[in-house]
Amino acid sequence: MSEMNVQNPFIVGKYLSDSYFCDRENETEFLRKQIVNGRNVALISPRRIGKSGLIQHFFHQQDIQENYYLFFVDIYATTSLGEFVYTLGKEIFEQLKPQPTAWKEKFFQIISSFRIGCKLDPYTGVPTLDIGLGDIQTPTTSLDEIFTYINEADKPCVIAIDEFQQIGEYAEKNVEALLRTKIQQCNKVQFIFSGSKRHIMSNMFNSPSKPFYQSAISMGLEPLPMDVYSDFAIRLFEERSRKLEREVVETIWQRYDGYTWFVQMMMNELFALTPDGGTCLPPMIPIARKNVIMSQEGSYKDLLSNLPPKQKMVLQAIAKEGIAQNITSGKFIKKYNLNSASTVQSAVKLLLNNDLVTKTDTGYRVYDFFLSDWLATIY
Repeated sequence: MSEMNVQNPFIVGKYLSDSYFCDRENETEFLRKQIVNGRNVALISPRRIGKSGLIQHFFHQQDIQENYYLFFVDIYATTSLGEFVYTLGKEIFEQLKPQPTAWKEKFFQIISSFRIGCKLDPYTGVPTLDIGLGDIQTPTTSLDEIFTYINEADKPCVIAIDEFQQIGEYAEKNVEALLRTKIQQCNKVQFIFSGSKRHIMSNMFNSPSKPFYQSAISMGLEPLPMDVYSDFAIRLFEERSRKLEREVVETIWQRYDGYTWFVQMMMNELFALTPDGGTCLPPMIPIARKNVIMSQEGSYKDLLSNLPPKQKMVLQAIAKEGIAQNITSGKFIKKYNLNSASTVQSAVKLLLNNDLVTKTDTGYRVYDFFLSDWLATIY
């Protein structure tokens, strides 16, 4: 998507440019300071608060683009070392493909285990990577080759690995130690380890018994200040001949605790509902909220259909509470016709593991605010 084609300035799920990115100046400067000074970073915060956007924003800084090769690897969907190696290798190849560097030409010379997946485009003659997971016979060998290749880069690299805690779920049990060893041997790379499961990430980087102990500077990410985001939203409306009542954006920010993705989704819909030359007013909020929630209804129904009955009942109960406290108390169990305290405990544990529920300082809530609203109103 080019900037010339942007009809709605409230971009969701991708990074376009700093024109559509709100603030994070201090956080961007913090990342720059760590990377420039040769330190790895562990970026730890909840999902959908803006970690990936911050990393992409950092990668788009002119000095960073000019002085580093930049790679962003999302391993959320990976389940094994082989998949990790494939994802990392593919990202490196795809990012280097358009760059006329001698280092790029060495890719298949050094990473010989990927050579089987190289083919030439019949029209352009440009090599493309056409390797499947099954083609990676020995992931550790391929990983060695990848890190050897990175160490021969003609300028420093930054590799951001999103949802890094996923390596703890791999079938192989020595992945943390293996990666730590390889990373220590890389003198041309700084790493940004980004993760949303805070207790797992904190344990990885702050526990003396873990391979990654003290290997990175820990960095949290808080919601954007309400006044900063409000100014940002009002500006985007004004730049497109629309007006936005400050009360509207502040109401949205407060309802969704400043979580960037949810706030952006609502502002995207509110912008779509506001006619050219018009004003976005508070009565439009329920309409936008209903539209956004109903657009997700199909996926929410699928999700519920795949949940065991006991987990579904506990999830619905937490949604109706908003913030659920004392979930194993007799009062809570009786109110929602749940079976027993032990049943609730086991269900919540699974819901937490699957990121459907999160624990806050005040209690439990459904992680997806829109899912919570849908469950509370439909069921």
